[in-house]
Amino acid sequence: MTIRPRRSVLYMPGSNARALEKAKTLPADALILDLEDAVAPDAKDTARNQVAEAVRAGGYGHREIIIRINGLDTPWWIDDLEAAARAKPDGILLPKVSTPDHLMGIADRLGDIGAEHSIRVWAMMETPLAILNARDIAAAARDAETRLAGFVLGTNDLAKETRARIVPGRAPMLPWLMTAVAAARAFGLDVIDGVFSDINDAEGLARECAAARDMGFDGKTLIHPNQIAPCNAAFSPGAAEVEQAAAIIAAFDRPENKGKGAIQLDGRMVERMHAEMARRTVAVAQAIAGR
Repeated sequence: MTIRPRRSVLYMPGSNARALEKAKTLPADALILDLEDAVAPDAKDTARNQVAEAVRAGGYGHREIIIRINGLDTPWWIDDLEAAARAKPDGILLPKVSTPDHLMGIADRLGDIGAEHSIRVWAMMETPLAILNARDIAAAARDAETRLAGFVLGTNDLAKETRARIVPGRAPMLPWLMTAVAAARAFGLDVIDGVFSDINDAEGLARECAAARDMGFDGKTLIHPNQIAPCNAAFSPGAAEVEQAAAIIAAFDRPENKGKGAIQLDGRMVERMHAEMARRTVAVAQAIAGR
């Protein structure tokens, strides 16, 4: 089982050359080099050139590098996409994906310019229509040409578009968050939670990371380096969890249990599906340790 940890996914403004350099030293699993919201209109060209050069130069180590381009309703997206394709990041993040057609348009353009197929596409889920169309958007992954690798939730934009309030626990958003998780999982995609905006509320961040982990998210997008450590901790399997997973795997691997669908372990019934879950837990822990 091959796992790529995506616990902490940090946005970095593409117009800030110092931030792009600092990102090489941060313990985030992934970096989103942003050409969209974090960049003023008159700085778009500068940011695009800086990000492309930074990605080409490398030096980011194990960190997954994703470039967020501007939306399809802007005059910048074509230049962004072509520059990103030439720079060869791990992925390209498309804002405001509301229908599968948005992904098909990007796929066609990437094909036209001969972009390497190793460059994956990530979809920002940040509009009401995106949530309503989550299944169909995720199903686009069946077409390999879309390159679709996963969803990134844009919870602040969802709040803006729906007029929902962002409150502790995010009760107004829970149906939308779980819809995105279910759609992603149905088609084998990863899914990353939205940002926590109060950079001074460490306890609130920890609670929201733990809740996102329990909902099934693979990780969380972040807006400040100080948020990386608690996020990594929340989305990493604990020592006791890994130990229990290893015990379940070992139990099902015993010759006398090879053909059994359920066994008794330490006084409780464990099904074979729990062994599959355990193998993933151990694989995640090993991938994290490998960093």
